[in-house]
Amino acid sequence: KNAPLPVVVETEYLHLAEHLEDLERLHRRYRTYKVEKNLFDYDDLLLELRDLLAARRDVAERLSSELRFVMVDEYQDTNRLQADIVERLAVAHRNVMAVGDDAQSIYSFRGADFRNIMEFERRFPGARVIALEENYRSTQPILDLANAVIERAAERYTKVLRTRLAEGATPLLVQAESESFQSRFVCQRILELREEGVPLEEIAVLFRSSYHSFDLELELARADLPFVKRGGFKFVESAHVKDLVAHLRVAVNPRDTVSWLRVLLLLEGVGPKRAGEMLEAIAAAGGDPAPLRAAAGGRWKGAREEVGRLAALLAALAAEQPPPQAALERAMVHYEPILKRVHPDDYPRRAKDLEHLVTLAARYRSVETMLADFALEPPSDAVGGTLAEAADEGRLTLSTVHSAKGLEWHTVFVIWAAEGRFPAQYSAADEAEFEEERRLFYVAITRAKRLLYVSYPIQYFERGAGLAFGRPSRFVAGLPEPLLKPMTLVEEGI
Repeated sequence: KNAPLPVVVETEYLHLAEHLEDLERLHRRYRTYKVEKNLFDYDDLLLELRDLLAARRDVAERLSSELRFVMVDEYQDTNRLQADIVERLAVAHRNVMAVGDDAQSIYSFRGADFRNIMEFERRFPGARVIALEENYRSTQPILDLANAVIERAAERYTKVLRTRLAEGATPLLVQAESESFQSRFVCQRILELREEGVPLEEIAVLFRSSYHSFDLELELARADLPFVKRGGFKFVESAHVKDLVAHLRVAVNPRDTVSWLRVLLLLEGVGPKRAGEMLEAIAAAGGDPAPLRAAAGGRWKGAREEVGRLAALLAALAAEQPPPQAALERAMVHYEPILKRVHPDDYPRRAKDLEHLVTLAARYRSVETMLADFALEPPSDAVGGTLAEAADEGRLTLSTVHSAKGLEWHTVFVIWAAEGRFPAQYSAADEAEFEEERRLFYVAITRAKRLLYVSYPIQYFERGAGLAFGRPSRFVAGLPEPLLKPMTLVEEGI
């Protein structure tokens, strides 16, 4: 992005601002190390090549003469530096062919520049633009919806997707009474599709952000539906979720040594040896956390404050036995400083996950029931966050839209298509980011080959705000019924 470190921290990593001096010192040492060791990293390869081509016209012309044709795929994903290199490599002949789709430019967070493809004709006057409009994946009703969504874009190349697969079901806009209903609908429809002969690996659920699937993951586990998740860890596999839940596990079952060990090792200044000593003391006390209070009183120098907070938390949970949401809120107060210390690089993202966990807890009446659901895992040997190299046979796919680009499925569910979620709330203040959200939605719906469901909850719980009411994403709001057929779920319909 060609921005100085302070600007990057201020605009994208504000939670690291207190470490700016250390980061700048580390950056200087890193650059010095590369010079001393005669090393280039990937960015250096691009920068040095671009600078060489810019400073030495003779070198640029010689390379250009040797490379008579320059072909670039996925041009919409190039950054400004790469576009400059392409232009300079073609200085002698201007023979450049770029293949790309402006409607699928969705990686600005990786440095991709939407302006590259939109300004291609300015860089290369006289360039011929060929629109590839025939689609071999989706049915025409799905393409009609995609055309209508992208037609509203502020800037684009004009193209209208068409296919020879004229027949097909109209995409559905599913309005669910709550997030729980949305999850139950998706599970029920997947079970029906499997009965109809659609393999699970031909079904995908897509979402804007990884935490949007947390409630659905619990529902899938209850339904014994195996899945693989792309673009983030499975909810119950995330370290920070395991950490917070472990606090409730020891409160409910003080003899749970695995959870005790996890909780104790989070404390500052506590390693395996100290944790083992404390576990022995707690076990000797019959699971009573009283030894924690003794440690907080002076046994463990350096860990007293956090040990004291932990002892107070467990005592309060045992005495008051609050409902699940309140219990998690209490645990969050204790855990948030630990989260910031243990995960300083991305604790805002992890905190957002935990906020959503707290909202999910509102659906449970008892902590025990909630913990039992969290313990469920669908039969799957997939590791969250990894991309399977072979087809995920026998498992449906849960994926962020960014991780689904280039893939396709028979049936696609796009969940949480609500204002503030998709498009993301932060995009409203920036036109470029908002337009990228539109393109991201376009990518989501064009992953479907035969069936497409777009859904959102009419009401849901928001931490700190209570009950909130959902509105359909502006990307689909107001579209005529022939393009997107509305469907409302009520209690009797599940």
